[in-house]
Amino acid sequence: MDGEVRLVPWGEDDFWLLRRANSPEMTEHLGGPESEEKLADRHRRYVELRVGRMYRVVLAAGAEGEETVGSIGFWEREWRGGTVWETGWAVLPEFQGRGLAARAARAVVEEARAAGRHRWLHAFPKVTHSASGKVCERAGFTLLGPVDFEYPKGHWITCHDWRIELSGDAKG
Repeated sequence: MDGEVRLVPWGEDDFWLLRRANSPEMTEHLGGPESEEKLADRHRRYVELRVGRMYRVVLAAGAEGEETVGSIGFWEREWRGGTVWETGWAVLPEFQGRGLAARAARAVVEEARAAGRHRWLHAFPKVTHSASGKVCERAGFTLLGPVDFEYPKGHWITCHDWRIELSGDAKG
């Protein structure tokens, strides 16, 4: 493992990261690249998110300084009659395979735990996305099984429902 992973709150200047992650390779399991307009809308939602939070994942790389390696966040989702936190992430191709996504996922679990509000944090990677399943496993999530999931809107896919308990006291 190289360097410490930090979560930096998403800011106005982070639009470049959405553009960088908007390649066919990076969006293969998410329905493909988005238009510039949809990216701008997503960026605005990230900046204005008030319940939950989006982050840049930053790797402290020693003498070389810091590098942004991807993004992660958590937000509210209505799920099975209640409200839960949902998480999702993206790690840029040149940083994949180094355990950074799992480390960022463990960090976002702590952020969601600190935010309170909900008992559970869920992740819904597509069943064919084995790398994201491994991230969930390494971050301590429990696999609940396959579910049909609408993403993007109007497009149904089969995902795995992974869940981690944040608190026995919170709702949802």
